[in-house]
Amino acid sequence: MVSHAERAEIETASASETQQLGFDLGKVAIPGDVLLLQGPFGAGKTTLVQGIARGLGIEGPVTSPSFVIANEHLGRIPLYHVDLYRVEQMDSATLEALAEYFGSDGLCAVEWPDALPGELIEGATRIELMVLDEGRRRFTIDTTADRLCKVFALRAATPR
Repeated sequence: MVSHAERAEIETASASETQQLGFDLGKVAIPGDVLLLQGPFGAGKTTLVQGIARGLGIEGPVTSPSFVIANEHLGRIPLYHVDLYRVEQMDSATLEALAEYFGSDGLCAVEWPDALPGELIEGATRIELMVLDEGRRRFTIDTTADRLCKVFALRAATPR
């Protein structure tokens, strides 16, 4: 059975609301989930991943792995946090190492995913982040995972 992609949007008014959205996504995450996070600097990609980590039961700091490319965090399921900002082209050794995170035993969250080849990210959930103003952000999700889309719908329906 082929799932169809769903699209939903939500706005957050602060970093704490962005982290709460991430927390809710982390609570419903399952092994093999891949989240491709796209947006400009300061849009909240790492803030969202920090919330996801909390939702997975991960304690301790979660920072962007800009200089090391990937960080692994242990929680209910592992979180593989990848940042490809500094990667223009993927060499075979890096690609082989990163490929182990995709569709694996944990959730793989990728900031700046444009350097990834199409076959590696086929079926991945895309989350686009847009800066609206000082604290407000718009998140648009494209996914075949109904449980992830429902997080957006529930958050949008919850009064703040």
